[in-house]
Amino acid sequence: MAKLTALTDDKLVSLYADGNNEAFDTLLNRHQNRVFTYILRIVKDSEVANDIFQDTFVKAITTIKQNRYSEAGKFGAWITRIAHNLIIDYYRQERSENLQSCDLPDLDILNRKDLSEETIEDKLVTHQIHNDIKRLVKALPELQREVLVMRYYHDMSFKEIADATNVSINTALGRMRYAILNMRRIAEENNIVLTF
Repeated sequence: MAKLTALTDDKLVSLYADGNNEAFDTLLNRHQNRVFTYILRIVKDSEVANDIFQDTFVKAITTIKQNRYSEAGKFGAWITRIAHNLIIDYYRQERSENLQSCDLPDLDILNRKDLSEETIEDKLVTHQIHNDIKRLVKALPELQREVLVMRYYHDMSFKEIADATNVSINTALGRMRYAILNMRRIAEENNIVLTF
């Protein structure tokens, strides 16, 4: 058998799925520096980065062992996307743990999150949400996507949408309703969270 380091990522994934643990060690050695550097550059805390790094590869192991890996030729991008999603989860969890009530009398009015500038974490989460929404919109059937884009991206009324698409207002409303239901379903099926 060829030396493991000479094999492609996909071949190593296949070998690991078939029980060859050394194949995963080779994948880990090949990608660990880039993935860890990516995480550390965003979270700027080596302890947190290390936790996310370990979670990233645990998730990869689980996915491969459950035969759910399907990213042919894109292992590097796939493992980075797992890391990215775990970073987003980390910031969401941090945000929910750091929420304070504005009803507290001793709360410093100048230290309120809603009055501060957007942080890099906020921008990262917002960017991810926007990307997720674009993916969800693209996954919709064409007629539903058309109505949703006209309504939310072009700020058209349902009467304008009905006129532009030569359908009744009820049909336009129905398509919008199904578009939203489909987006929710797709988001749930893919564990996509669309809120901070």
